[in-house]
Amino acid sequence: MNSDKIYLVYDNECPACKNYLQILRIRETVADIEMINARESHWIIDEITEKGLDLDEGMVLKIGDELYYGADAINKISLISSPNGLFNKINYFVFKSKSLSRIFYPILVTSRALLLKILKIKKIQNLQNKN
Repeated sequence: MNSDKIYLVYDNECPACKNYLQILRIRETVADIEMINARESHWIIDEITEKGLDLDEGMVLKIGDELYYGADAINKISLISSPNGLFNKINYFVFKSKSLSRIFYPILVTSRALLLKILKIKKIQNLQNKN
């Protein structure tokens, strides 16, 4: 494990999550970032599950030893992502504020859950799958 690397855990099977991160162009500003599909086996998924963080309720950003979850993760992502493009500027404006992130993130999570249900994509259920 590289302590300088940033890890972003998200649902790669969720079209909204996947497209959000592609449009955001986070790799333009963060060279050493590993994007991890929350549905695959990885040591960081084990760490997240041990901390009791539900990956169906939020993405996780790991910077150093710190885990940022849900609204805190999207807040940090907005602060480190590229400022180029209209979408990124809007994203930065909305999610640079921790307060606004906490207001809007639950709407995103609810929308994601509805989208997955419509598309008949199973939940991640990392906490239920914990042994």
